[in-house]
Amino acid sequence: MAEVRARLSGVTKVFESGNGRVHALGPLDLDLGAGEFVTIVGPSGCGKTTLLETLAGLTAPTDGTVSFEGKPVGDEVPAGVGVVFQEDASFPWLNVWDNIAFGLRRAGVAAAEIRARVTYAIAFMGLQAFARAYPAQLSGGMRQRVCIARTLVLQPRLILLDEPFGALDQQTRLLMGDELLRLWRETHATVLLITHAIDEAVMLADRVGVMSARPGRFIELIETGWPASRSSAIVAEEAFGKLTAHVWSRLRGESLRALGRTEAEPAGSVS
Repeated sequence: MAEVRARLSGVTKVFESGNGRVHALGPLDLDLGAGEFVTIVGPSGCGKTTLLETLAGLTAPTDGTVSFEGKPVGDEVPAGVGVVFQEDASFPWLNVWDNIAFGLRRAGVAAAEIRARVTYAIAFMGLQAFARAYPAQLSGGMRQRVCIARTLVLQPRLILLDEPFGALDQQTRLLMGDELLRLWRETHATVLLITHAIDEAVMLADRVGVMSARPGRFIELIETGWPASRSSAIVAEEAFGKLTAHVWSRLRGESLRALGRTEAEPAGSVS
């Protein structure tokens, strides 16, 4: 692997509530190499988002350590890390240009630098015709482009994405995946993507992490072997179908376990 950009070591997360303790995650280990694209799939409730939030400094692990570029991750998002969530995080009262510039202005970046970065990001994401439009005037896919562009202008070295295309139709998801791959190739950032879509995970990744039912652990980290030049056209290849089937074969039993069922129990059975 290339130089390690981020690391989870022995990470466990237990949530305390009025109903007792919920062991959500781990223990697990994960190294993310510089310039690597990693996707994570797993059953609902297995701790995928908790893993991402722990890596981002948005929640502290119960046990274990988290580091970014060799430094411990504290209780806030480290400089150099960008996070994009599924929910539309654009500000409805700001147009596209001002949405993308928001973080730079808050950081006190010089006006000329803001203009240069925002102009580049808008062109890169194909939003030139909508620079003065407001979020309500955009499609769901365009609004997610705005959110990704707002992260891009901060020039992160680690980009964390939690189901950013979850609300989009299948065709748009594939095309947005192409945009994400283009962003990854151009910026050389390390990317970690959480998704429920197995085809999306396999298409985009250098490695696919398959997680168990709660408490989430890695049951396999799968090397795809795809070239960096890959695109959504890869879904038509025989190797893609085989790899997608392999990921599902590892995930199916865990998904049934998360639903409280076993392999032999039909979906409609009542105990």
